[in-house]
Amino acid sequence: MSDSRRIAIVPARNEEGAIGQVVGEIRVFDPGLDVLVIDDGSADRTSELAAAAGATVVRLPFNLGIGGAVQTGFMYALAHGYELAVRLDGDGQHDPSELPKLIEPVLRGDADIVVGSRFAAAGDSYRPPLARRAGIRFFAGIVSLLVRQRVTDTTSGFQALNAKGIRLFADDYPHDYPEVEATVMVVKHRLRLLEVPVLMREREHGSSSITALRSAYYVLKVTLALMVGVFRRKAVPARDA
Repeated sequence: MSDSRRIAIVPARNEEGAIGQVVGEIRVFDPGLDVLVIDDGSADRTSELAAAAGATVVRLPFNLGIGGAVQTGFMYALAHGYELAVRLDGDGQHDPSELPKLIEPVLRGDADIVVGSRFAAAGDSYRPPLARRAGIRFFAGIVSLLVRQRVTDTTSGFQALNAKGIRLFADDYPHDYPEVEATVMVVKHRLRLLEVPVLMREREHGSSSITALRSAYYVLKVTLALMVGVFRRKAVPARDA
């Protein structure tokens, strides 16, 4: 891995309680891994603490949402010629010590995008609230049918990508609760998707943005988006060869 340009993309909003530790853990895992924090319109010290921990920070002037922040990170990676990218959330739930499980299949050439799944292993220990777990299983079932491949965790933002994956997500990335739609988009564009089982930690700081009301909106919006996405002929703008 030392021969490839590699970057960790960390979207964050109001994560001052966790972001310093997140950046520090990534740098301990691989000092040669550049860390990019996308501050999505935070009202706290997220940017300041990320920079103090050694990250490059792109601060968005207002809140674009997770999709806009993530796509900004991939656009940065594409523009700066990175060949490998990993994505971790800024809340500390994604453990950098689990990254080898995601990176190794990409380096072997077995996949273009590897997703860390909380539910791929038998007897998984991750236990989200019942309603959220039901939603995850609902979308996993729909997406598995659409892509004709078994997927278990379509809401995971713990990922590793090669140059093809970086380019795809830089060109086009869903902006509102994006991971489910992005899973379908990856397979539709004939990129190889692989899930690997990982352990994730509980959030220690801040709170999730997914409330009960937003959960209902999430299910309706994403279901409609999936149906529309099935009929999209070309999601990514054509590039000159």
